[in-house]
Amino acid sequence: MINGNTELIAHIGYPTHAFKSPMIYNPYFEKVGVNTMVVPMGCQADDYPAFLKAVFSLTNIRGALITMPHKVTTVGLMDSVTPNVKVAGACNAVKRLPNGQLFGDMFDGEGFVRGVRRKGLTLTGASALVVGTGGVGCAIAASLAAAGVTTMGLYDVNTASAQTLADRLHANYADITVKTGSNDPAGFDLVVNATPMGMNDGDPLPIDCTRLAPSTFVGEVVMKTEMTAFLKAAQAQGCRIQVGTDMLFEQIPAYLEFFDLPTTTPDMLRALAQLKY
Repeated sequence: MINGNTELIAHIGYPTHAFKSPMIYNPYFEKVGVNTMVVPMGCQADDYPAFLKAVFSLTNIRGALITMPHKVTTVGLMDSVTPNVKVAGACNAVKRLPNGQLFGDMFDGEGFVRGVRRKGLTLTGASALVVGTGGVGCAIAASLAAAGVTTMGLYDVNTASAQTLADRLHANYADITVKTGSNDPAGFDLVVNATPMGMNDGDPLPIDCTRLAPSTFVGEVVMKTEMTAFLKAAQAQGCRIQVGTDMLFEQIPAYLEFFDLPTTTPDMLRALAQLKY
């Protein structure tokens, strides 16, 4: 029930037709009696800086979820950001601090990290290979560094992209060892596919899966297909795996905590979600 006390979380991006957050957050808010609503707001790039400022002039705004194409632009619109934002070079959550300033964070990678931790992988002192250094790959690398990964391999067909991410990691985590230029998964505790490769049977895979040790944990970011060809190949090697949708549902409790709202579990969110893939 919307009333005069309803608070808003703006979900800002363009186009809005693929937004999933309203179908996850709003059933949860209704279930637990939180008078807050996630509202999709379509805004094109030229209008976005002024629109974000206007949204945060509302007195009943709780915060904003930011999606494409605005995640990179948002960084320069914040008064302060977390190290995750600085490494990822993007921001997907905004709230207004008591002093009126805008504070930004990045949770794409946090969802991935929470998922693998909940499945029993220890990240402190671990090594990780991230294949793909676009937006989601950068976010995952940032969260892995924050979680205590000490050795990271970065690979992208765009070598400059991988090197730029390596530079940002070194600038924010002085003790981390970062190597670029190889997608060989041998010797890593964790391997992340942050590319669309290996989605369907017969697709080229992002790595040589025969080089995976059974002890390696393997994660995927693709959500369109639950068990991708890449995950099937990793599972055939005896590896533990994480599917792409786990990243989505695992990050929402982190968002709720960021917005100072009652948190929950990914399992409860899955049970309540009204998603259609």
